[in-house]
Amino acid sequence: MSSIQLVVFDMAGTTVKDEQEVEKCFFLAAERTGLEATTDQIVSMMGWAKKRVFQTLWEAQLGAGHPDLSEQIDVSYAAFCSVLEEHYQTHSVSPTEGCLAMFSYLQNQGIAIALNTGFYRKVTDIILNRLGWDVGLNSDYVGGPNSIIQASVTPSEIYNQEGRPAPYMIQKAMYKLGVKDPQAVVVIGDTPSDLAAGINAHACLSLGVTNGTHERSQLAAYPNDGLLDSLMELKGVLVSLEASS
Repeated sequence: MSSIQLVVFDMAGTTVKDEQEVEKCFFLAAERTGLEATTDQIVSMMGWAKKRVFQTLWEAQLGAGHPDLSEQIDVSYAAFCSVLEEHYQTHSVSPTEGCLAMFSYLQNQGIAIALNTGFYRKVTDIILNRLGWDVGLNSDYVGGPNSIIQASVTPSEIYNQEGRPAPYMIQKAMYKLGVKDPQAVVVIGDTPSDLAAGINAHACLSLGVTNGTHERSQLAAYPNDGLLDSLMELKGVLVSLEASS
């Protein structure tokens, strides 16, 4: 039996192909609502809860004490939600390279799979449904050992909707699946906030994949326990981890 009980994966850019679609949705929403944003700003906040991104950008543009700040955040976020939901409902949605093979390997090893994300629940449900990954999940987004995934967690289920880099989504997945020891958990994502969330959760490993939104050189600047070219390399990491334990 593996000492690792749970792998927590990010979604867009890690398990779900993202050819800068989310970034484009941010820019379209910003353009429609008069918000100034640069590529560097958007990329640096990938993986965050999405409303927090708009709060940060509007605070930079207007100032934290501006009387219109809250309204502008809500307007831009609503525009983003509309754009994002339409995108995932009307465009192709596909797993990343090696994702399904890795899911199958983990299932065969008896290791649970949880997905966390910066997306809110509605758009997460659209993606899960388009991929067929919601099959077997109950109303609390928990599945059984034969489900494709065993848990899905979004910032919508976290107090104050706080997403990454806080560890709460990882910890909620652990709670839902009865995993008590963070050293039995591996976390993997494609952004600095994914890496930070894994480290903040005291996971056994917090790994980055470099074929998502961030390149190897970008992720290497942040604390991590390893960088992989794709999810196909995760099996080797887990085998080596087990051999050394």
